[in-house]
Amino acid sequence: MMNTLSLSSINSNSPYKVRKRRDETYSFITDSSIEIFVSFEKDDILQSGLSYQFGISNPKGSKSPRDSKVRDTILAIVQEFFEKNQAGLLYICETGDGMQKMRNRLFKYWFSLYGESDDYYFQPMTIYDEEENENFAALIIRYDNPKFSDIVREFTTTINLLNSKPAAGE
Repeated sequence: MMNTLSLSSINSNSPYKVRKRRDETYSFITDSSIEIFVSFEKDDILQSGLSYQFGISNPKGSKSPRDSKVRDTILAIVQEFFEKNQAGLLYICETGDGMQKMRNRLFKYWFSLYGESDDYYFQPMTIYDEEENENFAALIIRYDNPKFSDIVREFTTTINLLNSKPAAGE
């Protein structure tokens, strides 16, 4: 079970006021009156260590102008997650509307600072489905995670397996 995140810690580092919703879901309302949800769901895909699937959603599908405070708020939530939990975060871009490439670029931009950090490892990867459509996933994990090597290796192996084509007759 995920350790509880401190709303006072998040809100002291966040430009938007964050509220806890249910389970492991948090929300905030932007200056454009758009409610953004950030969720953490325990993930059982990786068996090497504790991992959570990280989600960002805009349930009403409202158009959102570029707003650096959204990024800063999400990063404050993620930072608190890593302060309280020794786990990996998995991000998989939603594919239902064909906007996954745009979401992936935004996600990589927002989280590129983790790739430049001495504390975090950021590994974005592409997964191809049966029709050769690109889908995107990423792993963010702290270098000091005791299961770091195992989780990174298993994530890489899992993505490579998903991308491998079965031989004819299989």
